[in-house]
Amino acid sequence: MAQGYPDTAKVYATEKLGKLSIRDMLAYFEEHGVMRVSDLHIKVGTPPAYRIDGNLVKLKGVSVTHELATKLIYPLLSDENLQKFNNQYSVDCSHRLGQLQFRINVFRDNDGICAAIRALSMDIPKVETIGFPNDIWKDIINRKQGLVLMTGITGAGKSTTIASIIDRISEKHACRIITLEDPIEYLFQQKYALISQREVGRDVKSFVNGLRSLLREDPDIVFVGEMRDPETIKMTLMAAETGHLVFSTLHTRDATGSVTRILDYFPSGRQSEVQNQLSLSLAYIICQKLIPKKDGTGRLVAMEILNNNYACANLIRTGKIEQIYSQLQIKVKNKPGEKMITMEKHLAMLVKADKVDLLEAQKWVNNLSSFVDAMKQD
Repeated sequence: MAQGYPDTAKVYATEKLGKLSIRDMLAYFEEHGVMRVSDLHIKVGTPPAYRIDGNLVKLKGVSVTHELATKLIYPLLSDENLQKFNNQYSVDCSHRLGQLQFRINVFRDNDGICAAIRALSMDIPKVETIGFPNDIWKDIINRKQGLVLMTGITGAGKSTTIASIIDRISEKHACRIITLEDPIEYLFQQKYALISQREVGRDVKSFVNGLRSLLREDPDIVFVGEMRDPETIKMTLMAAETGHLVFSTLHTRDATGSVTRILDYFPSGRQSEVQNQLSLSLAYIICQKLIPKKDGTGRLVAMEILNNNYACANLIRTGKIEQIYSQLQIKVKNKPGEKMITMEKHLAMLVKADKVDLLEAQKWVNNLSSFVDAMKQD
């Protein structure tokens, strides 16, 4: 923590709980579970707010002043990160407390200093408990190469799903795994595999620099925290093409949108080249959302899964991206080359299983007419 800012200082006054320190606020996550309480937001001019089951709930207490914000946020920063924040007005970092790891973004807005704090359990969930609609994860953990892309909005559980898959690979295969993260979220234990986790800004200057050196470090499996620019995408696709199993993430809502997003990073003159490269290197796109349970006890995963079979690869290569959705609708059998599902189909399955309310599911669909059709099917 930054010098002069203890995390135990009780500085925030609430109506019923007395004064709280930032350590007290973070302990709330462990008390109630990160599957229910996912984030804490601190902003000048309003009380701190937790995200509980996807909804923001403000603490009953005073509005945060600039002085209060400083006393609550600075204890979470190292001296180095505090200096970086003062120079660049934004910083990403991590913080560990008890059995939880916290991913933190500190930034400035019109009112002053803000923080978005995401809680991650140190215990990586078993892949069987994630909520896959089929057993595609069994195929993924046995792959030797290709790009597995996990997509979804911020807070959709992408990092948790990837961590559960990598952890299972580590238990099963004697392989070399290297991750590039910004910041490191889940901490992997050394099991059967040999794992190195590298944090951007601490262990390596950038994703691109890390990828360039990584390909000389004899990895079998690579995790790139996010494909956020053309150079990172190019290097990630190259790693997948050259015999590595690569995991990465994108902030997109569905499988076809993920393909389009990657292509849109490049100028029109390079579209054909990237289409061909993506068609050859892509293995799976898994898009997920966290949906409130019908019984109000938390959230569960709904997924859309694209298995890049020959037909999908051909559609990507020829630029017929809009036709990919039909493949997700028809290639649903539990056999190699299929095992696909649309978000609408999985949501319909959850509604029929009485796990998600119908009206709630309708809020999360990408294509309402497709969802209505899925609800009519047996």
